[in-house]
Amino acid sequence: MAFESLSDKLQNTFKHLKGKGVLTEKDIDAAMREVKLALLEADVNFKVVKEFVADVKAKCLGEEVMKSLTPAQQVIKIVDQQLTELMGGENVKLSYSPTGFTTIMMAGLQGTGKTTTCGKLANYLKESGKKPMLAACDVYRPAAIDQLEVVGKACGTPVYTDRGCQDPVKIANDARAEAERKGYNVLIIDTAGRLQIDEELMQELQNIKEKVKPHQILLVVDALTGQDAVNAAKGFNEKLDVDGIIMTKMDGDARGGAALSARKVTGKPILFLGTGEKYNALEAFHPDRMASRILGMGDLLSLIENAERDYDEAKAEKQLERLKKNQFTLEDFLEQMGEVKRMGGIGKILEMMPGVSSRQMQNVNLDESEKEFRQYEAIIYSMTKEERQDPSILNASRRKRIAAGCGLPVSRINTLIKRYEETKKMLKQFSRPGAMKKNRMLRGLF
Repeated sequence: MAFESLSDKLQNTFKHLKGKGVLTEKDIDAAMREVKLALLEADVNFKVVKEFVADVKAKCLGEEVMKSLTPAQQVIKIVDQQLTELMGGENVKLSYSPTGFTTIMMAGLQGTGKTTTCGKLANYLKESGKKPMLAACDVYRPAAIDQLEVVGKACGTPVYTDRGCQDPVKIANDARAEAERKGYNVLIIDTAGRLQIDEELMQELQNIKEKVKPHQILLVVDALTGQDAVNAAKGFNEKLDVDGIIMTKMDGDARGGAALSARKVTGKPILFLGTGEKYNALEAFHPDRMASRILGMGDLLSLIENAERDYDEAKAEKQLERLKKNQFTLEDFLEQMGEVKRMGGIGKILEMMPGVSSRQMQNVNLDESEKEFRQYEAIIYSMTKEERQDPSILNASRRKRIAAGCGLPVSRINTLIKRYEETKKMLKQFSRPGAMKKNRMLRGLF
């Protein structure tokens, strides 16, 4: 979980403040020392930390906090506002060319996940109604073109290649002409990377920029490298004047300092976060929502958006009718489990729920939850169609046969049926007229 360590430390600091009815300047100083240490341990840039703490302290010492009936809540509110401002204030969306055809140049060092991110971005664009094409312009790294072709196939996006050409500028320019000719409206250029910033790399990227004139230059940086990521972002921005940043591997970084420092150091917005290996694991970056997550207040808006991403109104209405007629089957139950998996699993959902700390997350065995899903899937697939549609006929002999078919004990089948009955009972509460339409979360999960 991103910011796990920082989130725990800040929440503990504010927990101590909440126990005080009145806050003194000494209390504020002590809290700010804890905040400063937490940010530094999260690998946030020292200058950024110093300025952030000074701004927060100045606001906390104002009359609005010191004379408030709920001073601790006011401090949390100020920290929330300042964190949001530090990360950019508002969500910045990807910009498209007014001409109708947009060229996006992807840049970054080797190992940041740039090529995979090209595929994720293509998938994101397709979900937004765009028609993207990928261009393989890394002619140096062995198998780079092959990798992009694999990525393109996985996310259903065509890839322009010219294996006989060693000039990235010509390939990028030809790719643009080909994409426009074939009716695509976005071209994503996968450029070469290096282990470090050097003049040769920058000159090549500048040549592509000058010739192709991309509408957007997006920099891919690896959050796991902490301040090295911020330094790389600063270096690329000075040479290329990038339009935005994509921070990858956020699911594997418990500190998150790079994301907190990047905007302040470069002046350029973070547009997306890479949050997993799948091609739909690319999230638009919302500073206010991320600040809310860090402070343990959850991120219900993102959770709802994820739930609604694959929302199918016709399917929802059909299932609503089935619920009304008491026809919720094990096949429906399996479909609901699939929806949870598509949203990133139980762990992803809990991460966005208000009040769920990383310590509480540790008490939830996420591997066991995923294992349980797979077991239920195996059990249901071992049933006949009649049994899936009418679980009431599952007598002892049928359960024994199913257990032998899926290689699990009968007790697991009994647990599945119990969960199914509980789910069915809960969902019936929302089968009243209009209830489903009023509940955005349930609509997304149906």
